[in-house]
Amino acid sequence: MNALLTDGDRYSWYHAPEEIKQLLHAAVETWEDTAQSEQFILQALAHPQTDVDTLVSAYRYFFYKQKDAMARRLAMQVMAEIRQAEDLPEAWEELQPILQERLLDPTIRLYLSAYTALGVMLARWGAFQAAIEIADRVKQLDEKDEFGAGILVKILSARESEFQI
Repeated sequence: MNALLTDGDRYSWYHAPEEIKQLLHAAVETWEDTAQSEQFILQALAHPQTDVDTLVSAYRYFFYKQKDAMARRLAMQVMAEIRQAEDLPEAWEELQPILQERLLDPTIRLYLSAYTALGVMLARWGAFQAAIEIADRVKQLDEKDEFGAGILVKILSARESEFQI
């Protein structure tokens, strides 16, 4: 079945300029050599035509390499760019109903994916309350738990109760 997939089906960055595609593909091909693959990602980020898809690929790269400081910065940049492009409010009370209404919109899904990843990174750093807050927010929007926030809430809540006296 994989042979039938096009690059557009396989990679999130298929709309990127050819030069960026080549850099991201090279990062995939050299995944095991972190120093080399990271250089390809950084070159893609430095490209003047870097877009949200490239930023998403880069934050996911750093997230899975557990380089959370860079992943966090890029995830927050993804969220900021989407917020600006979609004219989304910053306050959760105003943002939540918009996200709920547009939950199936691919751009909103990218936003929520980055937000959930941010929660995971905060948990890795030991900021459990902040991570739980993010996971709770996403869980309220996502009945099917497609973003994994429900599982994250369970794990973090159990962890928090271990440390309470």
